[in-house]
Amino acid sequence: MTDVQGDVVDVPTEDGVADAYVVHPADGRPRPGVLFYQDAYGPRPYLRTMADRLAAAGYTVLMPNAFYRLGRAPVVDLPEFIDPGADPTIWERLGPVVAGLTPDLVRRDAGAYLRWLADSPQVSAGPVALTGYCMGARLVLWTAGAHPERVAAGAGFHGGRLATDDPDSPHLEAPRITAELYFGHADEDASLPPEQVARFEDALTAAGVRHTCEVYAGARHGYTQADTPAYDGAADERHWAALLDLLARTF
Repeated sequence: MTDVQGDVVDVPTEDGVADAYVVHPADGRPRPGVLFYQDAYGPRPYLRTMADRLAAAGYTVLMPNAFYRLGRAPVVDLPEFIDPGADPTIWERLGPVVAGLTPDLVRRDAGAYLRWLADSPQVSAGPVALTGYCMGARLVLWTAGAHPERVAAGAGFHGGRLATDDPDSPHLEAPRITAELYFGHADEDASLPPEQVARFEDALTAAGVRHTCEVYAGARHGYTQADTPAYDGAADERHWAALLDLLARTF
C-alpha cells in the first residue's frame, strides 16, 4: 500500500468554517481530487480509514464535516461501535441534525469544498470525483447537479431516499448531471424500496446520464461501515472494486 499523509484542515464556506480531513499519498505529488461525503454518523475514525484507503490508491481525498454549522466533528458523541438497535437515543440525537442539512445548504457548501480542492497544491488540475455513503449518496447527486463543470464522476453506496415525491428529491438532479455515476444499493434497505430504485434509474436513463446501478443482494443499509452491525465484508469489497474502477476510468 502507498504511504499516505492525513491532516485536519479548515475549509472556508459562505456560512463559516467546515472542519475536514484531507489525506493524500505521502510523496507530495498532486493527485486527482475526490470529495468524500460522510454517512449520517459523521466523520469519525472508521471513515478516516476509508479515506486513507482511497488515498493510497492514488488520490487526494477531502472529507468535510457536513454538520459543521453545529460544531466541529463529532457533533454528536457516539460509541466506538455504533448500534442504534442497542441505543435508540443515537437516532433521537442524530435525526434533527440530518434533517437540518437541506439541499440548498448542501449545494452552497459543495461550492466551497470544490474551490478548496481546486486551490490545493495536492490536487491535480481538472475535474474531481465524488463518493458518498448513506445520506452522503444524496449529497453526491445534489453536488453533481449543481456543479456539473467540476464533477467528472460520482458514486453512492447504500443511499436512502434517492427518489422520493419531494420537490427537491435527489433523482430530480438527473437532467443537470454530466458526470458518470455508479450506485450500489443495499438490498435490505427500508429507506430505498424497490419503487425508488426503479424511479431513480429511470430518471438517470431518461436524462442520458452514464450510469451503473446495482443492488447488492442480501446487503443491509450501511454495509460498508465496519463500526456498525450492518457491515458486510463481501459487499464492502465489492463497493471498493466498483469505486476504484469508476475512478480509474475517470482519471
